[in-house]
Amino acid sequence: MLTVLGGLAEFERELIRVRTGEGRRRAVEAGVKLGRRSSLTTYQQAEVFKRRAGGETLKALARSYGVTHPTIVRALRKNEAPIQ
Repeated sequence: MLTVLGGLAEFERELIRVRTGEGRRRAVEAGVKLGRRSSLTTYQQAEVFKRRAGGETLKALARSYGVTHPTIVRALRKNEAPIQ
C-alpha cells in the first residue's frame, strides 16, 4: 500500500513540476521579469559605477545607499564594459 501511495505522490510531484515550468516559460515569453527586485535603481547603479571610478570605497558607497557591500559589487559587475 505504501509503495502505491509513494508512486502516486511521485507522479503528482512531476505533474506539478511540469505545470510550474510551463507557467514560468509563458510568463517569460510575456515579458514578466522573474526574481527579486534590485535594491538599487538603474540610475543608482550607474551612479555607483561613476563614484567608484572616482575613487570612493565600496564600504562608503554601501553606507551611502543603505545597502550591503555585496550589493555594490553586483552593481559594479552589472555595469562593467564587456571585455574585448
